[in-house]
Amino acid sequence: MANILVADDDINIIASLQFLLDDHGFDVQGVTSLEAAKTQLTQHKFDLVMLDMNFHRDTTSGSEGIEFIQQMNELLADKLPPIIAMTGWATIDIAVSALKAGAKDFVQKPWQDDALINTIQTQIKLAEREQQLELAQDENSQLKQDLYLQHDNLIAESAVMQQLLKQAQSLAKSDMNILITGENGTGKSLLASKIHQFSNRASGPFVSANMGAIVESLFESELFGHVKGAFTDAKQNRAGRFQMAQQGTLFLDEIGNIPLAQQAKLLRVLEEKQFEPVGSSKTQCTDVRLVSATNTDLESAIQAGSFRQDLFYRLNTVTLHMPALKARKDDIVPLANYFVAKHSKHYGKNDVCLSECAKAALLAYHWPGNLRELSHCIERALFLSETSITAESLNLNVTGNVVQQDIPTTMPEDSITSQANLTLDEIEFQAMEQRLKHFAGNVTETAKSLGLSRSGYYRRLAKYEAQ
Repeated sequence: MANILVADDDINIIASLQFLLDDHGFDVQGVTSLEAAKTQLTQHKFDLVMLDMNFHRDTTSGSEGIEFIQQMNELLADKLPPIIAMTGWATIDIAVSALKAGAKDFVQKPWQDDALINTIQTQIKLAEREQQLELAQDENSQLKQDLYLQHDNLIAESAVMQQLLKQAQSLAKSDMNILITGENGTGKSLLASKIHQFSNRASGPFVSANMGAIVESLFESELFGHVKGAFTDAKQNRAGRFQMAQQGTLFLDEIGNIPLAQQAKLLRVLEEKQFEPVGSSKTQCTDVRLVSATNTDLESAIQAGSFRQDLFYRLNTVTLHMPALKARKDDIVPLANYFVAKHSKHYGKNDVCLSECAKAALLAYHWPGNLRELSHCIERALFLSETSITAESLNLNVTGNVVQQDIPTTMPEDSITSQANLTLDEIEFQAMEQRLKHFAGNVTETAKSLGLSRSGYYRRLAKYEAQ
């Protein structure tokens, strides 16, 4: 039901509009002065205003109504509801002035009922569409930043990840807040996205915010939104993350980086389920499921006085820990293959694959940068490879680790020299010699089987022979 404010100094006009609009399902509030209209507009939300243009000053100029519209545009930082100007002394000049001041339409008294109802319904629908468009633009901007979350797969072939996903799927069906812990680059955002997909809110939006990237002065605006004129650069209304995530999931990454002064504001929203956009006195209700993540020890931060204990308890109704990549060995090669396919498609490099020696090197490495480092490593290696990514192109420091080198499938097993305790360079040189022997000295075929050009093969051979 739409709420309409009628401001007219004639009580009979107000009564007539109340009877008419009540019959069409509108909720009407009537006032007889501009002062009362101002009070209503600043304290309550209306979908439309019916405004008489003349009150006490005179009965024909329309100046009072025009000045009131201008004053409301200045006073209310947030967008005014659509205003339909009314007068019994209609002139083109008054109509034009009212529209310039900010009125959406103009009606002459006495009105035709059907035409008036049509005008009111049209203006309310236009206002709703404009608000939806603004919200959609903000959502699209945010969703573009988070698009990879909807397409990247959370690969989980290891036992530890399968158990984690099983637990996440069970918890997702509730509406409790979830805190995800883990090192940088482990994929906490991907797990948050999976929780949303598993939840009863999956049809709603998934909105994320990196708290570590939000400057303190914009904290409230980013989370709760702002209205036009709230501060110098507030050129238009902007929806915050809580509004964009309505009936969906809000993911707050790097939650431990929220300044202490702002933590109370977030706590209040979580407790009361309400907030006000910056520059507005109108309270909005929020219906979101909160998932947060951190790579810091929040309990230690509490002891140090940099994180509120009451906020911590609100965030971690339940905690899920995202394991480091080194703790999920069975996922490393599948993840590497995924990144090969992803980056190959992006850069237009087809038929590139991981060699066996590359896989062994990937498994031997300790991955301090986790998934993020693995992705960058594969992306870099693609530019050093033609058809096969080798251990050398990965450029990983795995000297001293046992790495299984590529061996042609037709090579007799007893021809393979023991590779224990060899360096990566020694293993690759040995593989080149064995592959050359396998192809009966044919350098072209040997280089091709190793994913190298002839010149690349000779360069590597010269490097090893010079050692």
